[in-house]
Amino acid sequence: MTEKSAGSCPRCELPPKRVEGAGGLYLWFPLDHIFQKAQSFLQQAGHEHELLVAEQCMLLRLVEGELSKAMAGLGGLLTLEEQRDTQALFMRGHAQPMLADFGRVTSLFQFITMVRSGWLIDLIGEERLTTHFQPIVSAADTARIYAHEALMRGIEPDGSLVYPPKILNLARDAGMLFQLDLLARLTAVRQAHRHGIPQRVFINFNPAAIYDPTHCLRSTIQAVDEAGIPRENIVFEIVESDHTQDLNHLKAIIAYYREQGFQVALDDLGAGYSSLNLLHQLRPDFVKLDMELVRNVHLDPYKGLITRKILEIAQHLGIQTVAEGVEYVEELEWLREHGADFVQGYLVAKPTTPPVLQTPSFGLRTGDPV
Repeated sequence: MTEKSAGSCPRCELPPKRVEGAGGLYLWFPLDHIFQKAQSFLQQAGHEHELLVAEQCMLLRLVEGELSKAMAGLGGLLTLEEQRDTQALFMRGHAQPMLADFGRVTSLFQFITMVRSGWLIDLIGEERLTTHFQPIVSAADTARIYAHEALMRGIEPDGSLVYPPKILNLARDAGMLFQLDLLARLTAVRQAHRHGIPQRVFINFNPAAIYDPTHCLRSTIQAVDEAGIPRENIVFEIVESDHTQDLNHLKAIIAYYREQGFQVALDDLGAGYSSLNLLHQLRPDFVKLDMELVRNVHLDPYKGLITRKILEIAQHLGIQTVAEGVEYVEELEWLREHGADFVQGYLVAKPTTPPVLQTPSFGLRTGDPV
């Protein structure tokens, strides 16, 4: 990971460690019947455990190699809700918890996920990420590349690729989103520099992975500056924005990016119920229309009406638009006719590394925007 600097964020920059070995697992159950279920399983499975009355918890003593089996059993026994409501703290060896250790208390669900996610811990710790780039082109002339979106890919030890859903879902459940999101941003910046991309680069970030922008984004900004990439060439793209609970936190992140000279894009507009409200609240430089909205937009009058209104609103607000997931010429022609600024999708090019430097032109018809 990046070398730590003054004011860096240890939550983002400390690589996660495998949860393994002998030790004691302290469990706090929210309800007595959940405790009874767990105790019955542990007795039948022969796992040594005891009730700590004063601490109101159970201590499960585990020998080397026993942790994964015990967690698999509890994971199969308790419902997801019961796992999320049960608190867990693992102490290696014979160490007793100190006050500082209680900051590591997590849900049993997250702990079980961490035990199962050794491959992801290794992937992050060994920085086995790469970036594929997909061009964003002018809707009026698809041969004109305006930008590239940086898309994360994992790399298995045998060299095969791991695609984002598997990585992101596990990182979210295991509480490793902070470290993963930072590594993905740094990888995108470094590979954009290595490939000498002259256009803008759209880099995804998840607001849930940024605790404090001043500290969590310091390493990313440092990487951009060290690479010699002009800050105005970087567009930070907000993903999963409709899942963000704290709008003020999201505004603070965007304000910080802009203060540092970057631009901001709002991803997947039209996918979430709160998208239009976010458009009003955040005032991004770009909006990206969700691919499900774009798919067959020329055939579906409902999609057509919604997409047309979004494009009109963006035009009135001075926000540039990118239509994602364009796969057919007919979709491209409809988007041209209704004023989309840029398009992105398999019709133009798939994500690749190194990035595509030339894209096909589908021509301009009479009356198309220029």
